[in-house]
Amino acid sequence: MKIGRDFFLEPTLKVAKKLLGKYIFRKYKRKLIIGKIVETEAYIGPKDKASHAYCQKEQSINEKKKIIYKNFSRIKNYIQDPEIFLNRILKLKNAKVTNRNLVEYLKGGHVYIYLIYGLYYQFNITTHKEGYPQCVLIRSLEPISGNFKVYPNGPAKLCNFLKIDSSFWGHDLIKSEIFYLENGENFSEKEIIKTKRIGIEYAKEDSQLPWRFYIKGNKWVSKL
Repeated sequence: MKIGRDFFLEPTLKVAKKLLGKYIFRKYKRKLIIGKIVETEAYIGPKDKASHAYCQKEQSINEKKKIIYKNFSRIKNYIQDPEIFLNRILKLKNAKVTNRNLVEYLKGGHVYIYLIYGLYYQFNITTHKEGYPQCVLIRSLEPISGNFKVYPNGPAKLCNFLKIDSSFWGHDLIKSEIFYLENGENFSEKEIIKTKRIGIEYAKEDSQLPWRFYIKGNKWVSKL
């Protein structure tokens, strides 16, 4: 059964753990690629220094408006109430809006995908309510069907495995027929490892937050 919107509107840390064991389905060239989520990381902007939505120096309201209006055509079909959406963003403190991260502000269940180092994609799913920049990074998958020569045990590898790129920016996983999630296994707290996130030393004290979650003993968890 497909996962509905309410699942992604819950608190981000809860979603990050509940995603473990769920299945990602990707229809590609008449074939079905399936992977089980085994590792995630939570990002809760703007209070989280590791979030793309965090900025130490306050961004001006005019700059935020400029970016939102410039990109509005890309997100307008995903917004429930444009006025509430805009007001929430403008009221947030230490919140940064960019052409890349605007999708983070969409309600839970949308794809936030971006390039790092100009080479590798990373796939996130938005969480919480509209206007609040929160998301979960999908770090690793256990392959169920697809090209098993591509090991999806890392953020960039799983994007390659799923055949997704920047064209999926903002994609609605709830309404989609080509890229969506379905229910799978559920894990108890004892079966989930909680530890610090990877590669975010720039976030200072927030780099130590135990917001990375993975299934205990699963061999597809990314290697450090």
